[in-house]
Amino acid sequence: QVPLVESGGGLVQFGESLRLACAASGWRFDLFGMGWFRQAPGKERQFVASISARSSFKQYADVVKDRFTISRDNAQNTGYLQMNSLKPEDTAAYYCAASTTAGVRAKVSDYGCWGQGTQVTVFS
Repeated sequence: QVPLVESGGGLVQFGESLRLACAASGWRFDLFGMGWFRQAPGKERQFVASISARSSFKQYADVVKDRFTISRDNAQNTGYLQMNSLKPEDTAAYYCAASTTAGVRAKVSDYGCWGQGTQVTVFS
């Protein structure tokens, strides 16, 4: 079993939407915070959003606030990232990750398990 698997990426036009999913298996998904990061070619991995284990707290990067929404369904062991009003600068590989704590975290170093990534490409 792969601990985290992302899906939902694709090629979309400026202004369109995508919903990414992150399926967890083989561990207690409901005990840990979850985050989404992205990485464009030649750039560092960038924080996008984080959600606490019971969805009580959420945190967003300023560049995606009011456009992206993070959520999770612990009964389905799945996390989501709803991305609206997409822009070309949102183009990147998107990764979900499990935090080492139950809270929200924004640093790469706060996450101990990563998915393989899903590509999102937005053209104008």
